[in-house]
Amino acid sequence: QVQLVESGGGLVQAGGSLKLSCVVSVSIDSLSRLGWFHQAPKKPREWVAVISPDGGTNYVDRVKGRFTISLDTPKRTIYLQMNNLKPEDTGVYYCAADNIATSFFGQGTQVTVSS
Repeated sequence: QVQLVESGGGLVQAGGSLKLSCVVSVSIDSLSRLGWFHQAPKKPREWVAVISPDGGTNYVDRVKGRFTISLDTPKRTIYLQMNNLKPEDTGVYYCAADNIATSFFGQGTQVTVSS
């Protein structure tokens, strides 16, 4: 079982920044992929950024150039730096991790971007 605990959400004005953190209960090297998902109000959850334990990254087009995902392997922590936030970035952000068997999600952290 992998536990993920997010923090760092909040209320910010459009154009502002937030940095989300996610502490993982197991060694990063035991996982195949880590990432962040976003669920806007009344919409399905969708991935926004993924990172492999060796540092390779990928982003959904709408956040490229604005969001940066990173790892601190010794601290077992995943980060999502979000810059130039837009109202459509509002929603719950979930940390996620895959091992060879299944996927795990955290409880989520709320991000609200006011216009």
